[in-house]
Amino acid sequence: MNDYRKYLNPKVVAKLKNIELIAKFVVEGFITGLHRSPFHGFSVEFAEHRQYRPGDEIKYLDWKVLGRTEKYFVKQFEEETNTRIMIVLDASASMKFASGDNITKYDYGAYLAASLALLMIQQRDAAGLALFDTEIIKFLSPNSRPSYIREILKILETTKPENKTGTAKSLNLIAERIKKRSFVVVISDFFDNPDLVLKSLQHFRHDQNEVIVFQILDERELDFKFGKSANFVDLETKEEMITHPFQIQRAYHSAMEEYLHKIKSQCHFQNIDYNLITTNTPFDKALVAYLSKRKKI
Repeated sequence: MNDYRKYLNPKVVAKLKNIELIAKFVVEGFITGLHRSPFHGFSVEFAEHRQYRPGDEIKYLDWKVLGRTEKYFVKQFEEETNTRIMIVLDASASMKFASGDNITKYDYGAYLAASLALLMIQQRDAAGLALFDTEIIKFLSPNSRPSYIREILKILETTKPENKTGTAKSLNLIAERIKKRSFVVVISDFFDNPDLVLKSLQHFRHDQNEVIVFQILDERELDFKFGKSANFVDLETKEEMITHPFQIQRAYHSAMEEYLHKIKSQCHFQNIDYNLITTNTPFDKALVAYLSKRKKI
């Protein structure tokens, strides 16, 4: 594995413990990877440059970038780049789940949120953060001040998922608090009534916000490979159930596929970008999805 790739591996960066270091290493690894990948249009210069368009003044061409890349870029000023982006992260108890040596869904979501926030502020975009369980836990309005990243990271690092899920209710409350048109990034396992969740996501779209969704799941929640016998404990109600997973695996797969298809298809219908991510997936998959959506705005 190339050095830059290891910093995109959730299990590797989780050993760092410090969320600020994790975000810096993930973003650094991601930007390095972009320079070596087909996604050259997303290079580190995109924060301060954009591709030349007919009608742009020649005096703003960056000749240094032209010399390095043989592509025409014009210098971009702060007022051209600033976008309001709200990161919404599920901090309910179901996000504590982790199988084997995987990190928890909350840790994965927090590391992704931290990396996105750092990347956004480096772009001079205004990044904000909302955490929820049955209600809004924390709400930071978007801000592009460089020092703001410390406030975001502190909340992500100190929040511990403990309470039950109230995804639909909480997303509606968050949508009501977003007063200006924004780019909303929602990170959750969406373990709630799917019809209500989809209505709450639609609430963001009614207010003309752009929305991208990252559904974070552990790989065992998809394949249900738990061995011959297992004791399942509900992380929110503490209810326990002992069963033989192989006996219900087929029914589980059917129900999960139906549930995921419903979320995905309705998101697409509402013009919401949907991404299913497992906690062992390198972070660049989510970051490229974010940049692709950001570039369209």
